[in-house]
Amino acid sequence: MLQSILNRSDEGNRRDFLSTTARSFLGVSLLPSLAPTSLFAQSSNPNAKANKVIYLYMAGGMSHMDTFDPKPGTDEQGPVEAIRTNADDVMISEYLPNLARHMDKAAIVRSLNTTQGAHEQGNYYMHSSYTMRGTIQHPGLGAWIHRLDGRKNRTLPASVRVGGGSRGAGAGFLESKYAPLVINNPNDGLKNSRRRRDMSEKAFKDGLGMASAFDQEFHRRYNHKKVRAYTDMYEDAIRLMKSEDLKAFDLNRESKSVRDEYGQSSFGQGCLLARRLIENDVRFVEVTLGGWDTHSNNFDSVPQRAATLDQGLAALLTDLDRRGLLDETLVVLATEFGRTPTINSNDGRDHFPKAFSGLLAGGGIRGGQAYGVTDDSSSNVMENRVSVPDFNATIGYALGLPLDEVVYSPSKRPFTLAHKGRPVMDLIA
Repeated sequence: MLQSILNRSDEGNRRDFLSTTARSFLGVSLLPSLAPTSLFAQSSNPNAKANKVIYLYMAGGMSHMDTFDPKPGTDEQGPVEAIRTNADDVMISEYLPNLARHMDKAAIVRSLNTTQGAHEQGNYYMHSSYTMRGTIQHPGLGAWIHRLDGRKNRTLPASVRVGGGSRGAGAGFLESKYAPLVINNPNDGLKNSRRRRDMSEKAFKDGLGMASAFDQEFHRRYNHKKVRAYTDMYEDAIRLMKSEDLKAFDLNRESKSVRDEYGQSSFGQGCLLARRLIENDVRFVEVTLGGWDTHSNNFDSVPQRAATLDQGLAALLTDLDRRGLLDETLVVLATEFGRTPTINSNDGRDHFPKAFSGLLAGGGIRGGQAYGVTDDSSSNVMENRVSVPDFNATIGYALGLPLDEVVYSPSKRPFTLAHKGRPVMDLIA
């Protein structure tokens, strides 16, 4: 009988019922250690400031020595100089002059370390906190935010991915409603989101009604999660088609001066689109900048990539700050691994998982610091090693997400947002 009552209750009622029962019969509240399910997990950071994320992914493995962890005067550094920033004692590459004026808002993490040295596996690990398996797909950060903390805009998707394909950034084993909306070109807006001009509103409604009637018996007979998710997807799409929130995807509503500020690259315009989307309460927006796989001609390729990053990210931080959005928006810069301090015979740098850099800025982050130390050649982490799950746990903590909340896969295996990672408290304001 108890099981029947619980099955008919929603999660909040089940939690209240079980907690009350525990107090009545045992005289105490249930301890977290006695509660293996997600029902009793608590938010890890009740004072969290951030509630949205703009996640900038440097696909291909960004060279840490040529960006955020320069070692001036060493043979490994090559021709790249280090410059001062507006944060005391924090120096970065000469390729990032605009970002140098924003380091008071950001924390560089120079002590990242990963177990994955191949692109696909490293990309997946960075996005999901789990190593790639053939038997299961793990959710990405955007899906976790949606699952653990919900949507803020009922019309727009909770998660959007702009440009590039990121392994481990989808819904994983969660329902398809947690998957990101993918936009290849930020300048195109959201394609196929309007009713055809030659179709009247009545004809559109009649078509939907006919489709619903055809599907009714199938839905009744196969009342499963995946079938319900398919219906939910249709309903969300129709709701969006009729919403004024579609304007959020239209970059033509921005002035030319603002668009120029971000740069006309796909990445720069993607950063601008990300700002527009979080303004409209999208919870997680990922923007990809590829081209960092510099096995050859590193010192020709990196300046070009870094210039695009420098303009787009500096404009984003400026824009968020002047609009009063930076305190509630966590800006993340990540990549799958670093690149070798040793310069190879092709004037390039190879894959290097032992040490690399990332960046956190805005909501909930103590800016103006470089956390972690590598040795004189950036080959080894010497202080404050940060694993990929630790980095992702820090993101979750800054958002106030329950890091210990367990979500079960369809095969009943338990998973958490950042696996075994723990947040780096020195990065939190």
